[in-house]
Amino acid sequence: MKVALFIPCYIDQFYPQVGIATLELLEKLGCEVVFPLNQTCCGQPMANSGFEHLNKDCDNNFVENFKGYDHIVSPSGSCTLHIKDHLHGSDETASTHIRKHIYELSEFLTDVLKVENLTAKFPHRVGLHQSCHGQRGLKIAQMSELVAPAFSKAEQLLQMVEGLSLVQLDRKDECCGFGGTFCVTEEAVSVKMGKDRVDDHTRQEAEYIIGSDVSCLMHMEGILRRQGSKIKVKHIAEILNS
Repeated sequence: MKVALFIPCYIDQFYPQVGIATLELLEKLGCEVVFPLNQTCCGQPMANSGFEHLNKDCDNNFVENFKGYDHIVSPSGSCTLHIKDHLHGSDETASTHIRKHIYELSEFLTDVLKVENLTAKFPHRVGLHQSCHGQRGLKIAQMSELVAPAFSKAEQLLQMVEGLSLVQLDRKDECCGFGGTFCVTEEAVSVKMGKDRVDDHTRQEAEYIIGSDVSCLMHMEGILRRQGSKIKVKHIAEILNS
């Protein structure tokens, strides 16, 4: 299986270890992984700010980089959802193929590779942050506001990690407040939401906050540092590759 790896801007710039962990994990699971070197931003920040009509060059560049692969995998629910819902390059045939074959990492592992066991070990108490785009957009976890059977693809994978203890949060799928450009335009509201999210993990005595979106983790990490908290954040790829 030939897989193209899409690494979002903030991972490339601030959390490169997440991209490396994703690559190593996919290779351990038997994938032939390719990293297109000319990839850039997917255009989500512009779309979030109401300027999706300016995304044409981003779309065409994305299509040029990622056409022709069996699957595209990204350690980001929000960027994956943006491409899945909004990619429209000049080559519409290639755009359609990409939209149908791009996956957030945890959904790729559960739905395509159908992973049933891992050799990972992480002997710590962790709280899982379910990011909004992944949960409500990609449907990688059930929404608690629905009267429906619960499921979480991230939890399914974390349960395969030896020694890991998953804490039960009071509000397990509450938004952290990052929201892309929302954290800039509504800073005070964003920070208060982030503090509430962090406080839930603190009450449950979590040692780590785990998530599928580094953007959310970055937001909460800033709050944790300012509070002088000992809680750390890690992307799920780092845990599954540990």
